[in-house]
Parts: sequence; C-alpha cells; structure tokens
Amino acid sequence: MDKTTSEQLPWYALYVHSRAEKKVYSCLLSMGYEAFLPLVTKMKVWSDRRKKVEEPLFKSYLFVRTDERFRFDILSIPGVTRFVSFEKKAVVVPENQILAIKKYCNDYNDDEPTENNYEFHEGQLVRITSGDMMGLIGRLAPINNKKRLIVYIESVGHYLPINISRTKVEPVYENKVI
Repeated sequence: MDKTTSEQLPWYALYVHSRAEKKVYSCLLSMGYEAFLPLVTKMKVWSDRRKKVEEPLFKSYLFVRTDERFRFDILSIPGVTRFVSFEKKAVVVPENQILAIKKYCNDYNDDEPTENNYEFHEGQLVRITSGDMMGLIGRLAPINNKKRLIVYIESVGHYLPINISRTKVEPVYENKVI
C-alpha cells in the first residue's frame, strides 16, 4: 500500500519535541505523507519591533494521515516523540475534528474585540459559542490576556489548548450536588 494521501487512511496525532513542529511537518511531507500542522498568525511585540508570526495552534502536536504499518518510519523522524495513544494503541483522530481545526485556523483573527459581560477565572468550565468549534466545552488555563483565553479541550485522550477570543465563550455552570 502506498503511504501517500488516501481519504480511507485515518489521521493520527503526533507529539513532537518543543519547537520542532515545522521541521517534522516538512519532513513528513518530503517523505510522501499527508500531514497537517495547524498554524495561526499572531502579532508578536518586542522592545524594538512588532511582527506577525505563524505559530502552531497546538504546541508540540501535529497530525498525519497514514497506515499503521508506517508507524515506525514516522517515529524514526528526528523530533518525533510518539503517537498520541491510549492503552498503547495510537488513537485515530476523527476526520470531522481535523476539518474543524482547519476551519478554525482559517477563521483565526488575533485582532478580535474583547468585550463581553463575563468574568472568567482559571479552571472554570466554558462553552465555545460560535464558529466550527461551537458547543465544545473545556477548562480555562491561567488567564494572562485581556483579549484571548486558552481553553483546554479534551481530544484524543489529551487536553489540547485552544487560543480563542473572550467573545466566543460563555461560562458553564456545573451542577452542585449537596
């Protein structure tokens, strides 16, 4: 079987060394694999300049579409740590999640408005209220930005951070049992 793109092959999440996402992605493409590295453009500010840079949406993660027979070929790529797995079996990422992440990256805007009527705190449950990820529920990471929040969404057995505008989330109130 050819390892090149085939819509019948499943997607898998790869965990890679910190800041090696783009290098591993390029290597996967050069080896003939279909890979997906979700990138978003952010404005970075240094003391002497401002610049838009592309950064991975999920630090240390990327996705590859492949047959499990090529698992060891992929693991031998410098920078690849492991497949995201559960009970020692690589977890298949559903196609609809890949499509939703692609849509999110295409719609990402680092310059969105910051107003809403909610107060947020670390660890709070929130629901995404608009966009392709609408309805997903996650927990807030420590808050250090007035415009955006980091929401941890459970996917493929791990919590993946999503950087999202405050205007696109609302609190979820947990039922309290007495």
